[in-house]
Amino acid sequence: MMNQKTTSLMTLLPLIVVLLISNTANAQLRTNFYNATCPNVEALVRAAVQAKFRQTFVTAPATLRLFFHDCFVRGCDASVMMASPSGNAEKDHPDNLSLAGDGFDTVIRAKAAVDINTNCTNKVSCADILALATRDVVALVGGPSYPVELGRRDGRISTSASVQGRLPGPGFSLNQLNTLFASHGLDQTDVVALSGAHTIGFSHCNRFSRRIYNFSPANRIDPSLNLQYALQLRQMCPVNVDPTIAVNMDPTSPNRFDNAYFRNLQGGRGLFTSDQVLFTDTRSRATVNQFALNNAAFGRAFVLAMTKLGRVGVLTGNQGEIRIDCTTPN
Repeated sequence: MMNQKTTSLMTLLPLIVVLLISNTANAQLRTNFYNATCPNVEALVRAAVQAKFRQTFVTAPATLRLFFHDCFVRGCDASVMMASPSGNAEKDHPDNLSLAGDGFDTVIRAKAAVDINTNCTNKVSCADILALATRDVVALVGGPSYPVELGRRDGRISTSASVQGRLPGPGFSLNQLNTLFASHGLDQTDVVALSGAHTIGFSHCNRFSRRIYNFSPANRIDPSLNLQYALQLRQMCPVNVDPTIAVNMDPTSPNRFDNAYFRNLQGGRGLFTSDQVLFTDTRSRATVNQFALNNAAFGRAFVLAMTKLGRVGVLTGNQGEIRIDCTTPN
C-alpha cells in the first residue's frame, strides 16, 4: 500500500509535468525573437495599430479583450481569430459573440502591414502580432508600455466547444475568479490587476441587468451597487433595451487607462458582480485600495500580469505554424 507521501507525490505529478512543459515553452519566448528575421516588426505593428485607433477608440478595448479571450482558451495561439464555415470556431461561442470586430480588424491590418515588408513576409505569427497590438493599444490610451516576449506560434485548432467554462463570467465570485486564473498560473493580484483593464471596457446591458432590476426577492437592486449609479444604469438600460446598446465599465474616465476603475469599486460603482466583489471580498480589498491610491503600482502589476498571461499555453519552436491568413489555418 502506498504511504501518504507517495500518494501526495502521485497527485502532484500531473501538475509538475504541466509546469515543466509550460516553463520550457516560456523559455523560448524572448523580446528580441525577430531581431534577425523581422527587426522592425514592433514599428510596423505599432503604425498599423495607431492608424486603426485614429479611426475608432473601440480599437483599444476590443484588442485588449481579444487577447484575454484568446489566451484563456487553448493558450495564446490566436485561435480566437480563426473563422469556421460551419460556425463552430471559438469566436462563434456565445461568450465570444460580443467580441468587437475592431479587435479582429486591428490584428488583420497589422499582419498585412508586417507581411507587405519583404523581410518579414510570413515570418511573424498572428499570436505575436496580437500580443504586440495589445501592448500598443494600452499605451495609446495612457496605460503603461512594456516589453513583449515574442516567439509564439499560431494554433491550428479552434472550436466553439473549447470555450465553454474557460472564461470568467460577470457574476463570478472571488473564489471562482481565483480558481480559473490559478489554472493558468495567475494569482489573486493578477486577477485584480487584469480586471483593471475594465477601465476602458464596455458591456451590453444584458450582462448586468439582473443587478439593477431583479437581484433578489428582497432587493431588486444589488445592495453592493451604489444606488445613484444603479439608477443611472437603469436610465441607460431600460427594460427591453436594444441589445446592441453598450455601457462604459468605467463611468468616470472611460477613454483613459488609469486606476479610476479601482476608485469606482471603492464607491460601489463596479459594473459586474465580478468587478465589485474585488472590493467587497476582504481578501482582495487591500489590493484594490492599493491600486486606487497608486496608479504606478497598478501599472506595474498590470505589466507583470500581462507578461504572465502572454505565456499561457504558448506554442513555440516547431509547434503550430505561422498563419498566412490569421482567420484560417495554412
